[in-house]
Parts: sequence; structure tokens; C-alpha cells
Amino acid sequence: MKREIVYYLLFLCVLTTEAVGQKFVQVEHGGFVHQGKPYHFLGTNFWYGMNLGHEDKERLVRELDRLEDLGVKNLRIMAGSEGAEGTPWRMQPTVQEFPGNYNEDLLQGLDFLLAEMKKRNMLAVVCLNNFWPWSGGFSQYVSWANDNEAIPYPPPAEGGDWGTYQAYASQFYTNETAKEWFRNFIRTIIERENSLTGVAYKEDTTIMAWQLTNEPQGGAYEEAYRNWLHNTAKFIKELDGQHLVSIGSEGNTPSPQNGTNFRKDHDSPYIDYATFHVWIQNWGWYDPERAEETFDDAILKASAYIQDHFQVANELNIPIVLEEFGISRDANSHHFDASVSYRNRYFDFIFSTFFTYAKSIPQVSGVNFWAWGGEGRPRKAGAIWRPGDDFIGDPPHELQGWYSIYDHDATTLKLISRYSSKFSKLSNELK
Repeated sequence: MKREIVYYLLFLCVLTTEAVGQKFVQVEHGGFVHQGKPYHFLGTNFWYGMNLGHEDKERLVRELDRLEDLGVKNLRIMAGSEGAEGTPWRMQPTVQEFPGNYNEDLLQGLDFLLAEMKKRNMLAVVCLNNFWPWSGGFSQYVSWANDNEAIPYPPPAEGGDWGTYQAYASQFYTNETAKEWFRNFIRTIIERENSLTGVAYKEDTTIMAWQLTNEPQGGAYEEAYRNWLHNTAKFIKELDGQHLVSIGSEGNTPSPQNGTNFRKDHDSPYIDYATFHVWIQNWGWYDPERAEETFDDAILKASAYIQDHFQVANELNIPIVLEEFGISRDANSHHFDASVSYRNRYFDFIFSTFFTYAKSIPQVSGVNFWAWGGEGRPRKAGAIWRPGDDFIGDPPHELQGWYSIYDHDATTLKLISRYSSKFSKLSNELK
């Protein structure tokens, strides 16, 4: 009898362990699984959620309620930002004014964001760094490590050059001091306990994945870059073996000097799923001022680009997420009342493509549109963001009102709601 009781208790222990494990998003047979079902989603980028949680909790709650009503429950958010007050082209305030000096008020804003997401059964992809300067990121770490030398900012900085900036930011991979400071930040975030819920971040099932950074490029340091991807993902797994890890990769962009290779970058046992981005307007495939002439060809190029990345994910047998895509309002207007007919056509193409492939290819898992602006509005259409302005979908280094999806964009919201419901139902159908 005693042996039977022991076996029964062991059986209950196994069931409990499995149930706890299923609370975290996992990868099985090349696809996401959550709470015992295949997991597919339509989500958004909500990079400024942490700052709203610090500065305007009431607005944050309203924005989360709006997203929940749309069925959008996967949010890609920033947890890292760097630089002193007044430094240009970035979200303010920042988490680190200088290395190791953490803004506890802002981190409590992140606590609030995650706590409110938990109430709504939302999942967060938590991005920890940035190749681009709009949150500080690599270039700020490099500057700190080199005695606060001047950062060669890209446009819209006067005289800014993208190539010069990219070469500077890429030095991060070979700067041991900069990398160590970032590892300290990773440890701080992963081992943090939420001040509101009492739950350690590494135990928080609201977090779907840790993401190394946003759109990293190897540049002239391809080997060092790829070693950094592998070693940093491994470091995260050593701190937290329950959450997924992704790169934040933009994919095989059209620019050959970016120093990325989608297959090689994701070929690590510590990287759980693949990400890529599609920017038909930024890459010159689509011109909103010549929309009728360029849109159809841009769609053909985007379709080929998407399928190329699907093929790699299928061969690696890992889930794939398109976590950034968007275009401007019609005629490249930055005014919040401008029409969005081509944007809607583009969103419909992306959503329908992913939904169709997801029904038959388990690796095709989700999409996050760029980006949620909600009730925020630019101080002036096309202005550069400055502290005190509303946070919207456009980062501080971009002209405000470019790609933001607002709470009054009724036709776009209807499209988002319709497809988010389709993705949600798909998870139940494929069980």
C-alpha cells in the first residue's frame, strides 16, 4: 500500500510539472505550443509600453484594453534603453543613464506593464537591446566603453550617414567592456522580481521570450557577431531555462553589407525560433507617392522574400515569426486623418499569407504589425519626437505619424480584429 501511495504521489508530481511547464510557450515539432495547443498569433509592436507604465498608467490600461478587444494578445516590448537625459534620437527616460545605474521607477513601469498584461492573458516578447539608436542600444554601449565618445548618428541627424553609424554600432561585438555591461543588464532583468506581483521575471508566464536585440547586423564583424548571438543566447538559457530565446533578426535584408545570414544566424541550439522583418517602403520596393505603379511589384518581392525565409525555418525545423512590417498612410502623409487604403491592402496581404501557410506548415507561427499608436498623436505631423510628446508607434528617430496605427483607424482595426480571430481559432482547429 505504501508503495502504491508513493507511485501515486510521483504520478501527481509529474502531472503538476507538466502542467506548470505548459504555462510557458514551448517549441514542439517545429511549432509553438501553449497550454497544450498549437500557438499562432497576430500581435503588435508596443515598444514604449514600459515608459507608459511609468508615466501614464491610465493610458496604458486603455491601450491594453483596446488591444484585447481587437484580439491582439502578443506584444513585442522594449525592456532596455540607455543614455543620459537629453541625449538625442531616443526614448526618454532610459533604463540606464550610465552603465549599471538602473532607473527603478522605469523598471516598475515594466512591472506594471507585465502585471496588466497578465490580467488579460497577453504574452510579451521582451527585447533587451537595439542595434539602432532610438533606445540607445549598441552605439551607446560602445560610446560608454570609449570614454563617452561622440556617436555618429544616422539621419535625421544633420550630416548623418547610415553606413557610418552601422560600422560604429557593429564594434559592439568586439568590445569586451560593452558586452559585459550588457550581460550585467540581462542578469538584472531576468533575475528581477516584479514589485507588484512578487513573481520573478524568469518565472513569469506572461513572458513568452527573451529577445537579444532589435535588428542586429554583423557588418564587418560577421564571425564576432555570430559568436555573440550564440554565446548571449546560451548565457540567457543558463539564467533562465524556461523561456524561449530569439534574436530579433531582420532576416536576409537586401543590403549585402549588413553581414547577416538568416540560416547561419539561427543555427544555434540556444535560439528557439526565427524572426524576420519586411520593409517594402524602407527598402525602396514601394513608393507611396507612386503607389499605383509600385505596389503590385512590391507585393511580388515581399512574397518571394517571405517564402525564402519560410524555407529556411522549415529546414531548421523551428517556428518563424514576422515581427515587423508596415507602410505609411496614402501618399506618404504623416497626418493622423490621412487615408490608409494601400496600408489596408498590404496588411490584408500579410495576414492572409501567414494565415494560409500556418494552416499547413507548423513552423509558420505569427505576425506582429508595426506599430500600435493607439490614442497617441504627434505634436505635429512629421515632427521629430521630443520628451513630453505622446509615445506612438514611430520611434523617436523617425518622423512622427509615419507608420503608427491609431485607435480611430477603423478600417485597419476591423482587418486586424478579423484576422486575429482567425489565428486564434486556428490554434483550436489544429489541436
